[in-house]
Amino acid sequence: MIIENTPLNDLMLITPNIFKDKRGYFMESYNQKKLEKIIKTSFVQDNESLSQKNVLRGLHLQKPPYAQAKLIKVTVGSILDVAVDLRKDSETYGKHYKHVLSGENKKQLYIPIGFAHGFLCLENNTIINYKCSNYYHAKSELSLLWNDNDLNIDWGIKEPILAEKDRQAEKFTTFENPF
Repeated sequence: MIIENTPLNDLMLITPNIFKDKRGYFMESYNQKKLEKIIKTSFVQDNESLSQKNVLRGLHLQKPPYAQAKLIKVTVGSILDVAVDLRKDSETYGKHYKHVLSGENKKQLYIPIGFAHGFLCLENNTIINYKCSNYYHAKSELSLLWNDNDLNIDWGIKEPILAEKDRQAEKFTTFENPF
């Protein structure tokens, strides 16, 4: 397992070791012992979503005490995965990082507490799996506007398919930041 720092503090890209032969492949997609030395996060909930091409989900987060760290991976298809640092004391506050995660490259993104997260599906029938460090709590959920000019994220699309909550999301400069 290769764990790489990204330009955003504490956000990490993880590439598992993949063992291929004529039968297929084997990989260890999660190993708590190996990861806990670096990310120091316990996960309590696994989620899976299926999305079609051009569906954009995000930018989502939960307020403390229900804030979540996440470990994102794609089983089938591909996404442009985006994380935004919302930690006021961080050197990378307000900055974003994006990376293509796919069923082919098997890369994963560890997103610590204090980040907003979103993704754009690049293929039909994309399946995303992610681990969460806290349980979902609807009343603690926040959404930031995906195309907020202050965040300046180039998603590579002008009119994605959005949920109503993502159309009505808050602006970065005016939302009540709990971090």
